[in-house]
Amino acid sequence: MLLMKKVLVLCTGNSCRSVMAEALINQLKDGYEAVSAGSFPAGYVHPKSIETLKRHGVDAGEPRSKSWDEFAGHEFDYVITVCDNAANEVCPVLMGSQTKLHWSTPDPAKAEGSDRDIEAAFDEAFNMLKTRIEQELP
Repeated sequence: MLLMKKVLVLCTGNSCRSVMAEALINQLKDGYEAVSAGSFPAGYVHPKSIETLKRHGVDAGEPRSKSWDEFAGHEFDYVITVCDNAANEVCPVLMGSQTKLHWSTPDPAKAEGSDRDIEAAFDEAFNMLKTRIEQELP
């Protein structure tokens, strides 16, 4: 029986980057189970995050924006922050001796310009996260 490695992906709003990273880890990494959360959850998942995942053939599941408080006291093997704000915040009390990783990723929700420009910003974040997942999670 394979023992799953548990991953918590953190961001401030838990609406874009952390949601995409959660879906990517769950699809790309056998033996890993990822969840995501935010320090100040936006209360919604950005529709472009779901569109980007689907466009790249990744099952988004049914994500929701949630607080990291839901995971206080849970054990994780990895805690990954994907935004600089979350990396500098005091995280909830997490049990265990998890490996902490910080993957600074620009926030595509702040992209401006044409629809094509915004789509490109989401694709850039997606590709950055995918590369780090493939290269930095054993």
